[in-house]
Formats: sequence, C-alpha cells, structure tokens
Amino acid sequence: MEAILIGIGGAFGAVLRYTVGQLLRSWPFPWATLIVNVLGSFILAVVLLAMSNDAVTLLIGVGFCGAFTTFATFSYQTVELWEEGRFDAAVVNASMNLILSLGGFGLGWLLFA
Repeated sequence: MEAILIGIGGAFGAVLRYTVGQLLRSWPFPWATLIVNVLGSFILAVVLLAMSNDAVTLLIGVGFCGAFTTFATFSYQTVELWEEGRFDAAVVNASMNLILSLGGFGLGWLLFA
C-alpha cells in the first residue's frame, strides 16, 4: 500500500512539474524549476509539520513533492547557464534555488509548526 501511495503522488507531481515546465519553457531563465522547488519545499513543510498522517506524508511528501521538485534539473540548468557564459545567471539560479527553497520550507514551518 505504501508504494501505491507514493506512486500515485509521484505521478501527479511529475505531470504537474512537466506542465509548469511547458508553460514557462520560452523564458530565458529556468523559472519553472525555481518555482517547483520553492513551492515543493513549502508543501513538504506543511505536510511534515501540519499533517502527522503517515499516508498523507507518503502520498504528498514522498510521492508528490519527490516528483514535483527537482535537484537534478536545477543542477543541469545551472551548469548549462555557466557553459553559455551566463555566469551571473548561473550564480543567481543557484543562489535563488537554495535561498528561496529554504525560505519556502521555513515559511511552511512558521505557519504550521
């Protein structure tokens, strides 16, 4: 049952991440990845701090947030910006993902702890 909950949440998270990426694909900065990472961090904090139900944690925390957020794509896009000679954009991308994702989690923590 646990694997099914994680799989269902993961399917929704992956499809939503893909959709956000498609909506913002023409933008010159990887905003879609930043948005999903920050929003996913906030959602994870809410799930972990406000909902102590194991099933909800597996469905949304592990499944949805695990598939919705993306460290690998963030890493690739940062290196890609660097290789394109967009050094400032690469540093901003790395910094914003770290700071804002932690901020998103922190906001969830403040609101629901």
